Amino acid sequence: MRLLRSAAASLIVVFAALLLPLAGTAIGQPVSTEVEQTQWGPLDAAARDMLVKVRLAGLWEGPAGQMGVEKSADPLVQDAGRHLIEGHTDLDARVIELGKMLNVPLPTAPNADQQGWLREMTAAPAGSEEFDKVYANRLRAAHGKVYMFLAQVRAGTRNTLIRDFADVCMRTVLDHITVLEKTGKVDFTDTKNIPIATIPPAAGAAAPQVKAAIGPEMSMPLIAVIGGVLIILTMVGLRMLLGGRARQKFRG
Repeated sequence: MRLLRSAAASLIVVFAALLLPLAGTAIGQPVSTEVEQTQWGPLDAAARDMLVKVRLAGLWEGPAGQMGVEKSADPLVQDAGRHLIEGHTDLDARVIELGKMLNVPLPTAPNADQQGWLREMTAAPAGSEEFDKVYANRLRAAHGKVYMFLAQVRAGTRNTLIRDFADVCMRTVLDHITVLEKTGKVDFTDTKNIPIATIPPAAGAAAPQVKAAIGPEMSMPLIAVIGGVLIILTMVGLRMLLGGRARQKFRG
């Protein structure tokens, strides 16, 4: 009987360990879908995130632009720095005003990644090729990601303020991408930070899917029932096994 209890307890523990990851996947994590109605149209999570991202960009790209002007010996890098200073001075003023109008809290300091990029630029020797490459590649990669995000928001927003601001942001970011590429320092072989564009599947084309035997599609009640049946079958099997051994011992 002690062996039976031990085996059943072990099976329960193993089953619970397998079930928990599936439960997290099946139920999913809460996602904010809050949409606030304003006089300019609905303000959704993507629109608020756009304001935050634009403000974050200004908090590190403004200082980076100043470094480009002061530390580089290359006139093209210096020119890119001036474009960054001018562009983000304008965007900063606009996004701060929009944050107040739409009641969206905005960051006041660069995030950890951005601070790391600024430290990297600061550590590179002034007037060196190293500085120019770090400068152009870090900023080009960041602007490319922001540009793609801005395009998504601009295409889908129903808020006129966000739509107009996205237009301004996209023009500014494209200008910055252009002057950074003109430096000749951007490494386009770096497909991790500057990914190559891909063509989406044709409309109506079914993408191949590989389904696991147990995956997110299985409902939690079904998983629980299967686990319960396995536990019962194991207990019954062990009881029959132990009962058979007891009868053999009695006969002997």
